[in-house]
Amino acid sequence: MVIASARSNYCSSSSKVQCSSPLAPPPHSSSPERMDVRRRLPSRPPSVVAPSPFRDGGACRPPSSSPPVPPLLVPPVPRLQASDALPLPIRHTNLLFSALFVGSLVFLMRRWREKVRCSTPLHLLGLSEILAIVGLIASLIYLLSFFGIAFVQSIVSSHDEEDDFLLSGAAPDSAPSPAPICPLLSTDGTISSQRNLEITADDEEIVSSVVSGKIPSYVLESRLGDCRRAAGIRREALRRITGRTLEGLPLDGLDYASILGQCCELPVGYVQLPVGIAGPLVLDGRKYHVPMATTEGCLVASTNRGCKAIAESGGATSVVLRDGMTRAPAVRLPTARRAAELKAFLEDPNNFETIALVFNRSSRFARLQGIHCALAGRNLYMRFSCSTGDAMGMNMVSKGVQNVLDYLQNDFEDMDVISISGNFCSDKKPAAVNWIEGRGKSVVCEAIIKEEVVRKVLKTNIPALVELNMIKNLAGSAIAGSLGGFNAQASNIVSAIYIATGQDPAQNVESSHCITMMEAVNDGLHISVTMPSIEVGTVGGGTQLASQAACLDLLGVKGASLESPGANARRLATVVAGAVLAGELSLLSALAAGQLVRSHMKYNRSSKDFSKAAC
Repeated sequence: MVIASARSNYCSSSSKVQCSSPLAPPPHSSSPERMDVRRRLPSRPPSVVAPSPFRDGGACRPPSSSPPVPPLLVPPVPRLQASDALPLPIRHTNLLFSALFVGSLVFLMRRWREKVRCSTPLHLLGLSEILAIVGLIASLIYLLSFFGIAFVQSIVSSHDEEDDFLLSGAAPDSAPSPAPICPLLSTDGTISSQRNLEITADDEEIVSSVVSGKIPSYVLESRLGDCRRAAGIRREALRRITGRTLEGLPLDGLDYASILGQCCELPVGYVQLPVGIAGPLVLDGRKYHVPMATTEGCLVASTNRGCKAIAESGGATSVVLRDGMTRAPAVRLPTARRAAELKAFLEDPNNFETIALVFNRSSRFARLQGIHCALAGRNLYMRFSCSTGDAMGMNMVSKGVQNVLDYLQNDFEDMDVISISGNFCSDKKPAAVNWIEGRGKSVVCEAIIKEEVVRKVLKTNIPALVELNMIKNLAGSAIAGSLGGFNAQASNIVSAIYIATGQDPAQNVESSHCITMMEAVNDGLHISVTMPSIEVGTVGGGTQLASQAACLDLLGVKGASLESPGANARRLATVVAGAVLAGELSLLSALAAGQLVRSHMKYNRSSKDFSKAAC
C-alpha cells in the first residue's frame, strides 16, 4: 500500500512542475496536447528548453548507468471502469443496462415480425428503431465489458506480482549486490567526501528551486533518473533550509535505487548501526550465529553467554504452534440484529468453503484459516487469519479481505465498510487478542540447563533463578498490569534481530509478547519462553536490502522456500524465540548474582570518542 502510493506520487508529480523549471521534461513530439492524469484536463506542452542531462526523465538507475534515460512520458488517461459508467450504485447500473438490453431486443424483434408480415423493407428505420438499436449496442458493450472484466480478474488474481516476488526470493540470482564499503572519516577533522559535496551548476539550479518550493522534493528521483544524485540534492537543500549540516550522516555507500518505492521515501542518507553476533545458538539440532543490530552495550555479550549455556547443556528445542497473519476490517450495518446476522453467516461452517475460495484468489500463498467476529453495537469486526508463505503477509491478507468484503456486499447490500483495518487485528499495538489468539508465528522454545553450567557459566544457582523469575517476571509483571510482558528483556533481543534482518521494527510491540517460565527438574533448570505473536518474513520489505539480506543468509533463511512455502519464515521465528531464551537466561542470572550494574558499568559506559569514525 505504501509502495503503491509512493510510486503514484512520483509519477503524477510531473504535471505539477512549471515549464520554466530546470527539471521540466522535453515536449512530447507525437502529440500537440497531453493529459494531466490527476485532473483529467488537457495541459499545454512545456516550452522547449535547452537540452541538458538533468532534464531527462525516467526511472531511477544507479549512478553508474551509462545510457541516457528516455524522456519522462505522462501515461495516458486510463479508461473508466464499467462500474464508473453512471453515477449510480453498481447494482442499479447493472439493472438499468440489463433492462435496456432486454427491452431493446424485444422491441426490435416485434418490429421485425411486423415488417415481415407487412412486406416492409427491413432497412427502412424509424426514429424509435434507431434508438432501440443504439440502446441494444450500448447495453451489449457495457454488459460484455463488465462481466468480461470480472471474468478476467478472477483468472488473473490467482497469479499476481506478489506471488512472483515471493517465488523469486528463493532464486540464487536474486541476491542483492553488497553495498560499497564506507570509509572512515579522517581523524584530523577533514571529511573527504561527505562534507565536500560537489554541487555542479546544473545541480545548483535544482537545489535553489527545491529550496524556493518551485520543485517538490519528492519528484527528484523520477525526473533526474539518478537516485543517488536526487538524495544529494535533497540533502543540500535541507542544509540550506535548516541551516544545519548532516556531516555525521553517510550519503555514499547505499544503493538508493533499491529502496525507491519499497523501503523509504525522500532519502537524504542512511543510519549506521553496529551488528554483533551471538552464538552459536544450538536450536533443534542446528547451530545459528544470530546477528543483532543494537546500540545497547552488554546486550550481545549477555545473549552470547546465554547461547553458551544452552549449547553446553545440549541445546534448545522449539515448536511452532500457529502460523497465520490477521486483518480485521470494521463494517457497520443498520441495526445490531442485522450485524448479528452477518456474524452468523461468517461463522457458519457451511459458508467457510465459499468464503475461503473468494479469499484465496488474492494469492497462491494465501490460505484462509479462520474468521473470528466481535460485535460492538451495530459495528462488526471480522478478524481474518491466513497463512502467507515466507512473507510477513500484511499486504497479502489485506487483498484477500478486500475480496471477501466485495463478495459480502452482494448479499448484504446495507453493509457499510468503515475501514479495512478496525484495530481488532491488532497491528503494532499491545492487545489481549494477540496474546490469547496469536498473530504471525506462535512459538514455544525450551531448554534444560545443567546445574554445573548454571554454576560455572551463569555464576548463580537454580533455586535463586526460579525464585527470581517468579517474583520478577510473573508476580512483578502482574502487579504492573503488564500485557504480554511477563519476561525480563524479550523486546531487546527481538528489536535487535528485527533491525538486522530487515523486519518491521514497529512490530516489535506484539512480537515481544513473551512469558518466561523456570522450574527445577532433575538436578537441572527447565526454562521456556512462549511467544504467541512473532511477525517475521524472509521476503519483501527490508529483507531485500544488501545488509539485511546478508544477515538472513547467515541464518540460512534468505528468500522463499520452494520446497515448503513458509518454512524459512518459521525457522526465523524459532531463531528469534531461541535468542530470547538465551537473553532471558543470561539477564536473570546476572540479576540473581548481582552482576547487572557491574557489567553495564564495564561495557555500556565507554569513554572513547568515536564521533570521528562515523562515515
